[in-house]
Amino acid sequence: MNELAVGLNEVLDTSIAGAFLSRVGRRMYFPKGIVAQSDEAKQKADRYNATVGLATSKGQPMHLHDIMDFYKEGVFRPSEIFNYAPGGGDKTLRKIWKDEMIRKNPSLKNKLFSQPLVTAGLTHAISLCATLFFDEGDTLVLPDLFWDNYDLVFRELRGCSIRTFRFFDNGRFNSSGMKEALMSCDSEIVRILLNFPNNPTGYTPGEDEMNELVSALVSVASCGKKILVICDDAYYGLFFEEDTAKESLFSRLADIHENIFAVKGDAATKEDMVWGFRIGFITYASKGFREEHLDALVKKTLGAIRCTVSNCDRPGQSMLVKAYEEGANVGKDKAAIMKEMEMRYRTIRRAVGKWESSCLLKAYPFNSGYFMAFDTGEHSAEELRLYLLDKYGIGTINIMGSTLRLAYCSVENESLEDLVDTIFKAAGEIWN
Repeated sequence: MNELAVGLNEVLDTSIAGAFLSRVGRRMYFPKGIVAQSDEAKQKADRYNATVGLATSKGQPMHLHDIMDFYKEGVFRPSEIFNYAPGGGDKTLRKIWKDEMIRKNPSLKNKLFSQPLVTAGLTHAISLCATLFFDEGDTLVLPDLFWDNYDLVFRELRGCSIRTFRFFDNGRFNSSGMKEALMSCDSEIVRILLNFPNNPTGYTPGEDEMNELVSALVSVASCGKKILVICDDAYYGLFFEEDTAKESLFSRLADIHENIFAVKGDAATKEDMVWGFRIGFITYASKGFREEHLDALVKKTLGAIRCTVSNCDRPGQSMLVKAYEEGANVGKDKAAIMKEMEMRYRTIRRAVGKWESSCLLKAYPFNSGYFMAFDTGEHSAEELRLYLLDKYGIGTINIMGSTLRLAYCSVENESLEDLVDTIFKAAGEIWN
């Protein structure tokens, strides 16, 4: 059991509440991960706060101007704001999102996959997968560089075990390590979660790497193992290099093999810059599915939504629909934000490149998303994080003790070089 959970249990066991904790309740804790470290940075990071995966400019979240302009009298009918949303989400929004998925992933055209269901953010979509497809004791395969919330959702909430493989092999996605991890699972039913662009590294496989990845999954499926592949597409679309695979892994797996069941979790959160709206989506596909299979999955998912959040945010869905259908600036705003993010990416690549010969920090490969990350090797990422925060007023994220993550999306472009230089300076001060 996690030591944070043990500490909380010791406190609660001195009260009546301790007697009522369930097995899940006893395992539950608030990790000192990204959210907790970000809260700490808000108090101390008065210079740069490179902790939160939220794109900002001049201290404010980037956004669609059409949505901001909706906040005035007479734009919406009361029913578009105050009504309950349907359990699966606004039907118009679901259709729009499916159409957008096909536009962004042309190979999905003419493939059978479910109408996306609206979830309360992408985390909710991941949690629904855990609820519907994982029992206590099941194993989830993950790369060794992963978002800390997976640990909470699958290990602590569902009681699953996590088996990892090395993310990189000579600077490329480690498809052979992934295959070995899946094949080493005792069960004939295996589960894996893949997140591209990756959090924390900001890496997406190139086209040839993605082909190798898919071939490895098909090879495992052809051996008789049934594979659930959860595609976490939180940062989908933030691709900055020509050779990066631009289509979601989901589109490649949707009809690839009868033994591969693909689930896509994505969200308007980053794709449409509406972080606080908490609007995500969950979508299903497999070569072996017929319409009745998709219908049954949708109904089970509706049940899982019903018994947790009941239904999702109504005003946010209405605003997204209106922006898509009537907004004059959506495309222009997205293009401008993408241009800014690519500029920050290019700047931080140059800044990191200056320190390539340093033995203190080694940058993991990165080419997409909001982040980049350093391998701190034998040194403590937490020690460096706290030193940066306390001495320099710089907020960063420690991932599992040996990875320091920078969210360059939330630092102005002109400050990124200074940010990187200061990080290496601080590392030299404490480790040399």
